[in-house]
Amino acid sequence: MLRTLALGAALALAALVLVPTLLGYERYVITGDSMGPTYDRGSIVYARAVPVADLRVGDVITYTAPGARRKVTHRIVWAGRGATGERAFRTRGDANAAADPWRFELSRPTQARVVGHVPYAGYVLAALGVRWVRMLAIGVPAVLIALALLAGGRREGIPG
Repeated sequence: MLRTLALGAALALAALVLVPTLLGYERYVITGDSMGPTYDRGSIVYARAVPVADLRVGDVITYTAPGARRKVTHRIVWAGRGATGERAFRTRGDANAAADPWRFELSRPTQARVVGHVPYAGYVLAALGVRWVRMLAIGVPAVLIALALLAGGRREGIPG
């Protein structure tokens, strides 16, 4: 029973990570509280690249904010033209009282627009980013499989 649950959990995690990527979606883990309760901390959001011209007020996008190194997932609250004439945007986290202090232009022809999410599944991905957790996740099942194979071989009279 426990093995079946563990296998099911592993398959579900693999499906959450691999299948959307194979279908052309990008995935991001929400690491802050600014989009709560729409997307709580630890959720995985899935985004698809769409033409910048298709972005509208109300869309949620994942982008690199001006002067930042990490991506942010926020809702578009204003769309217009920037200083260079390109489409420009202003965003706000759903949990924030005020819009982000910057307006920005998107230089690429496409932008990641959020199309769905899985609450709290990002915690598992974040944990797997820690080396000792990853080693446990791989090592413990490997040892259990090896022990099961050895025990099975002894029952069948195979020397070992």
